[in-house]
Amino acid sequence: MSAPDLAILAAVLLAGGVLLSPRIARAESWRAIVTPLASIIGSGFLVLGPLLDHKYGAWAPAVMAALCTLAWGFGAAIRRNIARIEEGARPAADIHIETLASWALAFAYVISVAYYLNLFGSFAVNLTPFDSPLAARLTTSAAYALILATGWAWGFSALEGMEKYAVTLKLAIIAGLLVGLAVYFAQKAGAGGLTVKPVLVAPWEALTLGMGLIVTVQGFETSRYLGLSYSAPRRIASMRQAQFIAAAIYMAYILLAAYVLPSGQIETSETAIIDMMRVVAPILPPLLVAAALAAQFSAAVADTGGSGGLASELTRGRLSEPLAYAILTAVGLVLTWGFHVFEIIAFASRAFALYYALQSLLAARASTGPRAALFYGLAATGTAIAILGQSAEAG
Repeated sequence: MSAPDLAILAAVLLAGGVLLSPRIARAESWRAIVTPLASIIGSGFLVLGPLLDHKYGAWAPAVMAALCTLAWGFGAAIRRNIARIEEGARPAADIHIETLASWALAFAYVISVAYYLNLFGSFAVNLTPFDSPLAARLTTSAAYALILATGWAWGFSALEGMEKYAVTLKLAIIAGLLVGLAVYFAQKAGAGGLTVKPVLVAPWEALTLGMGLIVTVQGFETSRYLGLSYSAPRRIASMRQAQFIAAAIYMAYILLAAYVLPSGQIETSETAIIDMMRVVAPILPPLLVAAALAAQFSAAVADTGGSGGLASELTRGRLSEPLAYAILTAVGLVLTWGFHVFEIIAFASRAFALYYALQSLLAARASTGPRAALFYGLAATGTAIAILGQSAEAG
């Protein structure tokens, strides 16, 4: 085993050991952080590196910074709303907007499950002799069938137990990936081999494509719905900390990945990170597949449960959770067989952007002065993303 492989493996084992240690695992502050953190740096980590590198070239870190900044703004709006709910009574109009936002989130969850499971299918077959779009879609469909059968018959308690370990595995492998990239970057820099690639998209396409990627930094809103487990101050603090940690990880990742491969070496696809990391170190592809399978399946289970629960709550039980799971599965199968995963990413981005726009509107109504203006601006931005966000083309 080469020195980079040993360094990566050591980083994975060290990070995994730290995250599983009783002192960390049982700390309330970490438990409150890990749910939004795992959501933010989940699927996006798998697709963003190769996609930003291919489309935006040397400007990839700037685009990543813009996505993180926009996500921070939307997070600030949701944090304001968490505090506002704690303040007591709200106007009837705000309650109606909140209900509409909840419907938007339930719909966004439906699309995000399709996004997660399509990535699951693609990664599941990537390193096998059956690597093809048909095999990936069949695997995705089988995963939908498993989730539907489990949710319909027993609920998700049988599957949710894997979430803690999936999160730990994912974060540990990301630590190893960053170490591997840092070693490779240093080697390239020492040999004068860093590359500065051109932007391959026109300004308007660059803007609308960036809008279609907001879902890749989504997930911080989960803190908003942990009220049964944590106090409002804890949820506000945990969201802020999770976003800060995720932004630092994403920026380090993109800065290290954007300048080490020649232009045209890696094509845009949902599993392009496998080809990218194969160049960095041979140990990374199987590790990334393991992380992708665990992370995507657990995220799909979580969002399926969230969507079903929201739909049942919003209809006051008229739409049962099992029926909601069936509707989610039907929509997901249509998306799986009718669209490419990058199109599904754009659909999910639009749905989440609508939710963020409504949350920003609520925050603006509860604020004054410059803060109100900022939140109204974010509401307008979220609305624009919902209308204009575009998907990346594979290839």
